[in-house]
Amino acid sequence: MCLLAVAWNTHPRWRLLLAGNRDEFHDRQATPLARWTGPAGIVAGRDLQSGGTWAGMARGGRMAVVTNVRDPTVDKPGAPSRGALVTAFLGSEESASDHAARLLAPAPDYAPFNLLLADGETCEYVGNTPAARRTRLAPGVHGLSNGDLDEPWPKVVMLQQRLGEWIASGDDDFEPFWAALADETPADDAALPDTGVGLELERVLSPAFIRGPRYGTRASTLIAIDHDGRGWIAERRFGPGGVFEGGTVLAVD
Repeated sequence: MCLLAVAWNTHPRWRLLLAGNRDEFHDRQATPLARWTGPAGIVAGRDLQSGGTWAGMARGGRMAVVTNVRDPTVDKPGAPSRGALVTAFLGSEESASDHAARLLAPAPDYAPFNLLLADGETCEYVGNTPAARRTRLAPGVHGLSNGDLDEPWPKVVMLQQRLGEWIASGDDDFEPFWAALADETPADDAALPDTGVGLELERVLSPAFIRGPRYGTRASTLIAIDHDGRGWIAERRFGPGGVFEGGTVLAVD
């Protein structure tokens, strides 16, 4: 993932709500959202280059999602796949708390990442930039992109606001989430982060939805998990130029 907002323990029906976009090169092959074989009941897309995933669910209301951290000064050739961080938790029976604690030791081996792990008890954040650290999310609406947790990048703030407004409205129509994830409004230059990639690229990467021939938003994802651990995950997929390529919705118990 490259952008997400998550509401944790702040909605009367849904223990966890997540809306996010995965941005990637269009020639990096991936399979659509599907049920994986295996006892854990993982439901996710799959990155065919490294075998992991960017976001997914598993039985019992387990959820995991990863974003990279944009830092061109860090080069870790041969580092393990960050997508494997998601599948390792979803395929295990460890609590989110125990798994997050265990990740602190190997976290520096990976390229920069942000990771969220959720189960029926907690939602845990693990990051490794500038050092390995762990935070238990408080109830509320949180946001992530390619910076730090809740760092106020314009598209992060926008998505957090849209999610918070939806919760406050008492609505049960999820279409506003899809609309927020499809927002192509660029940020003002004065509000752009400086992640070391230059102003022109910061501009290109500033909207929630990135439309490009070689790189752009490949998938938009919604996840909803109720207080009994049941829920669903939905995906809309896009090709070069932002062309819609299909969608999938799957229930997870």
